[in-house]
Formats: sequence, structure tokens, C-alpha cells
Amino acid sequence: MGKDYKKQAYNKNTKVQDFKIKEEKIYDDQVEGRNSILELLESGKDINKIFITRGEKHGSINKIIAIAKERKVMLIEKDKRQMDQIAQTENYQGVIAIVPPFEYCEIEDIMEEANKKQEDPFVLILDGIEDPHNLGSIIRTAETAGVHGIIIPKRRAASVNSTVNKVSCGAVEHMKIARVTNISDAIEKLKKEGLWICGTDINAEKFYYNQDLTGAIGIVIGNEGNGISDKVRKNCDFLVKIPMNGKVTSLNASVSTGIIVYEAVKQKMKIKK
Repeated sequence: MGKDYKKQAYNKNTKVQDFKIKEEKIYDDQVEGRNSILELLESGKDINKIFITRGEKHGSINKIIAIAKERKVMLIEKDKRQMDQIAQTENYQGVIAIVPPFEYCEIEDIMEEANKKQEDPFVLILDGIEDPHNLGSIIRTAETAGVHGIIIPKRRAASVNSTVNKVSCGAVEHMKIARVTNISDAIEKLKKEGLWICGTDINAEKFYYNQDLTGAIGIVIGNEGNGISDKVRKNCDFLVKIPMNGKVTSLNASVSTGIIVYEAVKQKMKIKK
């Protein structure tokens, strides 16, 4: 009898676990957090439905409800326990939007974006960024800096998900992101479009602020632990490094991106003057 009881309890727990996994699979493409969902609503992109925690409504949640009703987006109230099961991040702020899968673009679309703005192409190539928080931060920085698009690999790298969207504060809704099979092939394609490719490498001889980053440029940021791969490094036109004067000899990937991207912005602005 004791064994039977334990077996039943195990089966019951298994069913609960299966249910949670099923929930995660059903709602794999979602956006969480008030600012991110406001950005999403205001971007005009498709939203399947919005879940809201049942109870009193305060602050920006009322604005979300108003815009959603105006756009005729389905609003569904759930209790906190149900919302916790659906959420993919801890701080979802009582609101979760279910959206169609993120629409990646082609490299040609990034080039078209630059052409449409009548600007030299400004592209970020991410060679294996694995942490979704880093990817989200990089997308946010790139969008504020006027980068026309980001290229990421399909394998062994973070893809756009709810965490990335939340960390980017909705910037993914305004950034063209191409997901490619081979980063080296993508670099070759950019070179044919007239871009110079700048790789970041701690062993480079030149500091980033001594390198011309104007004109059509692609900046390569490597993996958090291993940097850019040997194959990609050999494919770069030149390499730069950030000076390290402390005991720690590396920077977070998103911080490195911000430093180099905004050096390019500064140089481009000087030319415009």
C-alpha cells in the first residue's frame, strides 16, 4: 500500500510537471513587462493576446489595457499563480503578451534599411553571444546608436525570446535582426556590399579609438568566454581592442559593444559636422 501511494504521488507530480512544460511550449513566444509591452503595442505589431494579473490595476497597466482595447487585442485576466506558471522571467510586472514568433530578416533587408535612410550601412555581427541578457542589452544599445541591423548565428547562440525583449526594453521591435547559418559567409556577403569588417580582439595591436570606424562598417563582437572564432577573426579586415588597466582583463560583451559602437557614432558625427 505504501509503495502504491508513493507511485500515485509520483505520477501526480509528473502530471503537474508535464503541464508546466506544456504551458511553456504553448507560450514560447511572449513579451513580458510593462515597458516592453507598451513598446510592442505602440509599434503596431501583431499580438495574439495579453494576460493580466487579476486584481486592482495601478499605473501603466491601465494605459496598456486602454491601448489594447483600442487595438482590439484580446485581454485575459488570470490569478497570480497561473501568471507565475506562464511567465518566463521573474519580474513580469503583472502583464504578459503572447505574440507570433519573432520575424528575423535577411541581410538584404538590413542593407535596404541603410539605403532607405541614405546612410552608410552600420551593422553588428555577434559571433556566438549565449546570454539572453547580453543579447538584449546589445540590441538596446544598437537601436539607440542607429545601427541598421544585427546578425546572429542560428546555432550555439542566444535567440530573441521574452528575456531578450524585456532586457532590450522593447528595442527588438525596432531592430532588424538576421539569423544566419554561417557567420563567415555573412561577413563575405557584407564585404561584397562594400562594408569594412572590424573585429574585436584582446590581442589586437590597435586601440579602438585609433581606428577609422566611419563609412560602411560591420563590427564583430565575440562570445562571452572565447571571443571571436579563429575563422571569423581571419575574415576581419582589421582588429581593435579596448585598453585594460585593471586586474580584470575582460569586459562584459554588452559593455564592450557599447564602447566600440559609440566610438563609431562619435566619428560619424564629426564627419557630418
